[in-house]
Amino acid sequence: MRTAWKVALLVCITATLIAQSGLSYSQLRQFIRSSVDQRIKDKDVANYLKRQVVKFAVTDGLIEEFVGWGIGPRTLKALEELQSATSDMPKPQRLQAQEEKPRQPPAPGLEEQSQIIEAARQSAIAYTDDLPNYVCLQVTRRFVDPTGTEMDWLRHDEIKTRVSYIDGREDYETVAVNDTATTKSFKELGGTTSTGEFGTILSSLFSLETGAEFRWARHSLLRGRPVFVFHIRVPLRRSNWTLESSGGPPSDSARRIRAGYTGLVYIGKDSGRVLRILMEAEDIPTSFPISEARSRLDFDFIDISGQDFLLPLKAQAFLRSGRLLTRNDLEFRLYRKFTAEATISFEEIEGLEPLPADEPSR
Repeated sequence: MRTAWKVALLVCITATLIAQSGLSYSQLRQFIRSSVDQRIKDKDVANYLKRQVVKFAVTDGLIEEFVGWGIGPRTLKALEELQSATSDMPKPQRLQAQEEKPRQPPAPGLEEQSQIIEAARQSAIAYTDDLPNYVCLQVTRRFVDPTGTEMDWLRHDEIKTRVSYIDGREDYETVAVNDTATTKSFKELGGTTSTGEFGTILSSLFSLETGAEFRWARHSLLRGRPVFVFHIRVPLRRSNWTLESSGGPPSDSARRIRAGYTGLVYIGKDSGRVLRILMEAEDIPTSFPISEARSRLDFDFIDISGQDFLLPLKAQAFLRSGRLLTRNDLEFRLYRKFTAEATISFEEIEGLEPLPADEPSR
């Protein structure tokens, strides 16, 4: 299976968290944050909470904070049940301190929201025109979960690809698979792949022809930067997101479809630029082999020859086909200006440091 775009998002529930019979304050917050950020199904989050015991008072303020993060109605009901069950328990000191902090500022007015979206649109439309020609390394770590639970991920392989971006065109050259040099293309390797991170997703979302719907979600932080967060929706009739399932000839229309999607977009308050896009396909035909597709794409400002450019930092892609789940974790590293002599050496590849982890989003 593969997608012409990336489709993503992993479930982030740790084995330690699951194994314990009760949740601490920190664990509850971590779980709720992960469930929202990773788009875990509302009913699954609620069912998990119903099996838990907590040793502290779940207050109105804490539930209000979770609502601001975007929890679903079933999760809200489960939290209210926990609140009733813990009404006689003491508040942990960290919860008291949290509730003493100022609440989120009010949502921008409708006119200001329109201005935020329009500024982001203008930047997105001009995005590829402003980019230099460059090369970078794309590291793709692929996982499968044959159980369908999103909790038993098995490492499939790691693919390192040299990406060249020249005059708006992306070119992919496989460098190594599991640290063994290869010349095979992504298509020849099979499995779940993705392209389009270098402008296609961004420009399509903000295109006037796409006519994406934007609705205020919340204020938040992303990698230390304050951001505006908006819900997004693009119906099928205006979507360019293509899902493709291998196993049939390329001309087989039953193996390739367009999908509408919903999600979130994070816009930097200081830069006015898009820093994250979350997408989840909707209304996938039941006859299509892929039943679920999710994605996340993160941008950040990266130095190329002494000048900062907004470029892909990392991405995730998630597909479900029957019980089989596949997940791709992508990183984009070693950006440099394109020249005929531009190379990426194996010494550089082997010496990569991990990307800094995101702080818990709010």
